Amino acid sequence: MVSNIELVRKNSIEIISEPELSELLSSKKEKIAYCGYEPSGPDHLGHMVTISKLVDLEKAGFKIVVLLADLHAFLNKKGSKEFIEEQCKEWENSFKKLGLKNAKFVRGSSFQLKPEYIEDVFLLAQHITINRGVRSMQEVARDMEHASLSQAIYPLMQVVDMKHLNVSLAVGGLEQRKIHGLAREELSKINFKAPVLVHTPLIDSLAGPGQKMSSSIPESMISVKDSAEAIKKKLAKAYCPEGISEGNPVLQIVKLIVFSHVSEFKVERPEKFGGNVSFNSFESLEKDFSEKKLHPMDLKNALAKYLIEILGAK
Repeated sequence: MVSNIELVRKNSIEIISEPELSELLSSKKEKIAYCGYEPSGPDHLGHMVTISKLVDLEKAGFKIVVLLADLHAFLNKKGSKEFIEEQCKEWENSFKKLGLKNAKFVRGSSFQLKPEYIEDVFLLAQHITINRGVRSMQEVARDMEHASLSQAIYPLMQVVDMKHLNVSLAVGGLEQRKIHGLAREELSKINFKAPVLVHTPLIDSLAGPGQKMSSSIPESMISVKDSAEAIKKKLAKAYCPEGISEGNPVLQIVKLIVFSHVSEFKVERPEKFGGNVSFNSFESLEKDFSEKKLHPMDLKNALAKYLIEILGAK
């Protein structure tokens, strides 16, 4: 049986800090884990990495809170209020289908306009320079060469969110490290203990390394709403050079998405190409791929079948 701490470590690239996590897991108090999402376009496989982590945390005894950050999306210039609200509804339904059936879904606007929240933002603003606020946004915002003041307010709100949601543990992809770093350093200024941080890897663009999977670049991602045919076509074109593991989005999807749902990965292929083969771990699959015993197209075809089943694609 997998221990609670192993569940938290699974597919995590960084935990800050492990001693605090151990203390938290042994506590009898209610433990709240949260992740915030800007609902600003189709949710995709990149989001499923943190969703899978939240599912792990629920198994480890955490109460899960999903922040649908509508005001953050508006501040980050991701669309009109009407568009963002429609996205919030779609994302909540989608996330529930992907495994977060027992999570509490919270709109940012449901508490971020209250006087006590705004006061905390103002208090925090006195301790953080504009330059530092903007720097913390570099991995999550668009067009930072022409950053607006709203994009400097954004990270302050994300830090204050943790207090007002009473968060024990915060989950995010690696692009959240700078904002989470602010939280660790500055939450004491508004009388709240900084949460444990769990960071997950990012999935590279289907076009190849150098850019992460993003809803703003349709060709870079597989949406959780894509049809079965679309999934097959996108994977067929995906960057997956023979024998190369580094920066390979196809392998990343197998590791971070598929092996979070299954314990065995089966590849079907003709006898003349080695016949069917099964892998009980990602490491064994990666080894065969690196040694060129598993062809990229055979891997892609097998992955397509698993994704279609996991996403319920038609």
